[in-house]
Amino acid sequence: VQLVESGGGLVQPGGSLRLSCAASGFTFRYYVMRWYRQAPGKEREWVASVTRDGGVADYVDSVKGRFTISRDNAKNTLYLRMNSLKPEDTAVYYCNLRTESNEYWGQGTQVTVSS
Repeated sequence: VQLVESGGGLVQPGGSLRLSCAASGFTFRYYVMRWYRQAPGKEREWVASVTRDGGVADYVDSVKGRFTISRDNAKNTLYLRMNSLKPEDTAVYYCNLRTESNEYWGQGTQVTVSS
């Protein structure tokens, strides 16, 4: 299993970014996929989840209405569109897979929201 995040960077408050997670080594369309984040000095927190067909998404309250999780099963890729970014969104963002027997993480991509 390999999960490779990309798309992070430095953005001003109110700006937007789209994160991607390229997945390989497993049958992507069979699994719920998730995004997590970890801010400096804080525990890693769940951000969003999307069902196998992309039809249902769920979000932590702090990002509802601003972030959109989606997936392209033909491209084995998970996305996180982040709008109206706030300084408190600054964190390393991770793609996550849970199988029947294991849990996998990508290396993360840094998102910094600052003026």
